[in-house]
Amino acid sequence: MSKKQDKSFDVIVIGAGPAGYSAAIRCAELGLKTACIDNWNNDKSLVSLGGTYLNAGCVASIALLESARIYHSLNNLKQHGIQVAKVTVDIALMMQRKNQIVDRLSRQIADSFIDCNVTYIQAEAKLFNERQIEIKPSDQTTASRLEAKHIILASGSSPIDLSCAPIDNEFIIDSTMALNLDSVPKRLAIIGAGVIGLELASIWNRLGAETILLEAQESFLSMIDQQIAYDAYRIYTNQGLDLRLGARVISTKKSSKKASLEHSRKVTVNYQDNNGTHALEVDKLIVASGRRPNTENLAAAEADLLLDENGYVHVDENCRTTLPGVYAIGDITLLGPMIAHKGIEEGLFVAEQIAGFHNPVNYHLLPSVIFTDPEIAWVGQTEQALRAMGEPINIGTYPLSATARGLAMSQTEGLVKIIAHADTDRLLGVHIIGTQASEMIAEAVLAMEFSASSEDLVRTIHAHPTLAKALHGAALVLKNQAYTSTSSVF
Repeated sequence: MSKKQDKSFDVIVIGAGPAGYSAAIRCAELGLKTACIDNWNNDKSLVSLGGTYLNAGCVASIALLESARIYHSLNNLKQHGIQVAKVTVDIALMMQRKNQIVDRLSRQIADSFIDCNVTYIQAEAKLFNERQIEIKPSDQTTASRLEAKHIILASGSSPIDLSCAPIDNEFIIDSTMALNLDSVPKRLAIIGAGVIGLELASIWNRLGAETILLEAQESFLSMIDQQIAYDAYRIYTNQGLDLRLGARVISTKKSSKKASLEHSRKVTVNYQDNNGTHALEVDKLIVASGRRPNTENLAAAEADLLLDENGYVHVDENCRTTLPGVYAIGDITLLGPMIAHKGIEEGLFVAEQIAGFHNPVNYHLLPSVIFTDPEIAWVGQTEQALRAMGEPINIGTYPLSATARGLAMSQTEGLVKIIAHADTDRLLGVHIIGTQASEMIAEAVLAMEFSASSEDLVRTIHAHPTLAKALHGAALVLKNQAYTSTSSVF
């Protein structure tokens, strides 16, 4: 930090991930003197804004998945009458493309900071009290303090460590390293078949790795609608993913360097299931068992910031902590899931709240996406949750195989499921598995935001032929207006 750096601000934001940079930019747009503090460096030891989401998460993941999807599709073009020579993959160039995308988006954030007059400080930051931040610059010069009328905590999250599988970032790696491998492992195991595990599995399986997922839970994707989860299990298994449920990893053992040279497998994974104890030998093991909030060194003891037993910051419905003028947003709170757009909306909400406006986040209508191939996307409530509450519901489903666009694209796996209240017809949940599900879900979110009914979807004209016609088809099925649930005339 420059010697001439200001010491006092209206707002200081700790963290430059989606929640943090959104809050900082919006605060500055609203005329507040704003600083944003972050200490993320890329593999070249250069400043890289955007947090985990951009540098080692969703953006990096979907960039690689797109490359993997194209590679896989090139090996399956005969049905289109297209012949190609032997297709090879250059992992180094693939990673270079991914890094270029990340760098470009990071520069866009930095440019926005400049355009909006956000003061960026590369440093480690710690909440000292409700009005002061202690910073330690990356060059390890003397720590100093900054003051602010308002402080926003947005320090993000990190992968959870497992004592049974200690990370060495060579053979046993975390989700960050899994997005930076320099070759395709012949045999790969992933601990965790949740969102992160499945996204990583989709990438490396598409690139040719034999991929095994070890999931401790007996059920698959228990947080989503179970009809969609059942279809996802079938699709991913048919793609070659080896999904082992009820598989609890108890220990791992790496081969010695000498043994590694003599034997192709580098890691032995021991796990238990209902059939006993098993040993699995793989080249790489990815630990993708969830994430934890980055709050361990976020506040000094004197600050008396209230955390729960899992390290999440306690906040009210307005993202206010127990300290006056201090807010917490993004992955470090339990207000909604750990997803980027939730953090972005909270960042905007808190910035506007500080400026005197009140536009709260509708946590009930946050869309969720699993960026696999095909994708899974949903908004609202699941069938099992609604039935458990005793709600009277009507359901309409429509397969992508019944859409002309899906057939033309050879993307027929998946379906759209719409759930509406049986009495009022109001939409309660929309669940999609299929190509471009992340794009199609936006229509459902908008419809539900305006309290639409399934009848409203029926009366909404959809372009033909499109994948979105499956939403229209599901609504027609729900209203008993479709000639047949497998007719592609719609």
